[in-house]
Amino acid sequence: MAFAEHEVLIRRDAMAVYLYLMDATNLPAWRDSVRSVKLVQGSAGAKGAVYRKMVAGRSGLSIPAELEITHARPGAEIQFRVTSGPANRSGGYYLSTENDGTRLRYALEVRPEGSFAFMDRFGILNKMAQRSLRSEVAQLERLKDVLEPQSVS
Repeated sequence: MAFAEHEVLIRRDAMAVYLYLMDATNLPAWRDSVRSVKLVQGSAGAKGAVYRKMVAGRSGLSIPAELEITHARPGAEIQFRVTSGPANRSGGYYLSTENDGTRLRYALEVRPEGSFAFMDRFGILNKMAQRSLRSEVAQLERLKDVLEPQSVS
């Protein structure tokens, strides 16, 4: 299993950050590998919602992946899992209110499955996945840049 997390302080209230994250169509604004997202099942921004996103592949072509919201606590937590695509991952956003705004932690994990689990007995795939996850969660800094200019003084 590979795991990574990153956190930032965003100078916005927790509900504003939560609502922005619950709308998965916002992902292309701060995630460099996500090209587009659309709702394909369920209600937007609700537990059980499934989104199809197009992500950049290594060859430069777009690859479809589906993301499902598996748990949501308004203003506090969103959990999801990627059910299809180049990497089946699960993770979440964890929010807490602070004096200066919202502390947001983004955590991701990937567990090798099937033949990948067998192939990873020496840890090579795990190291590659770990590097990829660290890079992905670090993009939380871009979310901060997107949300803070929107704040009202």
